[in-house]
Amino acid sequence: MATFAKSTFSAASYATFRPSYPASLYNAVLAYHRGPKRLCLDLGCGTGIVTREMSKHFDRVIGTDPSAGMIKQARSSIEGDKQYANVEFREGSAESTPSIGNGEVDMVVAGQAAHWFDYATLWPEMKRLLRKDGTVAFWGYKDHVFVDFPEATEIMQKYAYDPHPDMLGSYWPMPGRSYVQDKLRIIKPPSSDWEDVQRVEYEPDTKGKRSGEGTLFMERSLTVGETKEYVRTWSSFHGWQETHPERKARSKGGTGDIMDDMFDRIAEGTEYFRREDNVVNIEWGSGLVMARRK
Repeated sequence: MATFAKSTFSAASYATFRPSYPASLYNAVLAYHRGPKRLCLDLGCGTGIVTREMSKHFDRVIGTDPSAGMIKQARSSIEGDKQYANVEFREGSAESTPSIGNGEVDMVVAGQAAHWFDYATLWPEMKRLLRKDGTVAFWGYKDHVFVDFPEATEIMQKYAYDPHPDMLGSYWPMPGRSYVQDKLRIIKPPSSDWEDVQRVEYEPDTKGKRSGEGTLFMERSLTVGETKEYVRTWSSFHGWQETHPERKARSKGGTGDIMDDMFDRIAEGTEYFRREDNVVNIEWGSGLVMARRK
């Protein structure tokens, strides 16, 4: 999680521009769950998006994250709000939560965090924390797609994964990014302790809205300008930014950064992207993995 501790990282921007999750995703997770809903643990909680939502369904929810900045942002999101009186945020790793006793947890969730975990250590800790028949539900999303603009999507992918040091490809934290790109198929709960493993996936296409394959959970309409700010929350961008400190975004008074370059290139071939207030439809490929504690 080193990306989120970097000086270039803004937890506030992450909270503003990162996508949230629809009711259909939470409904799928809750429908899978069996038994009591006393305590839910949200690993890699970030700014608390999932933690706050799960608090509507559980007596207590604890969100943990190794980033002090994320926890600070998460705590500020519930400060003084009585509807979140059952929510607590703690700084800590997913692989060790010694403050929670054996079998106390009914459900463990992780939204866009599971690709960071050390599973050799994580699975024994999940076995310890969860009661019998308790639920693990991890989900994540890969790159977004401009569903109405295949050329724009192709250019974005070129900038995102070209290994040249002036592009973004060499700055993705690995192997975590490859896990997300593969829709979390790397996550395989050990059969000795887990059962009824279920996977739900979606792969978007560029033939219009909902033209992809699988179960769509994540879609959003953003302006071109908002989309540019969203891609600046990519972990690869923060690595690029550290090695190109002289390149500042035009929106911040600079001459332009890699994201300005990328959107300029897109606008050359797709006139619609020349106006930052034009709205584009985007969808994310996603993977959801659920399992029960034996």
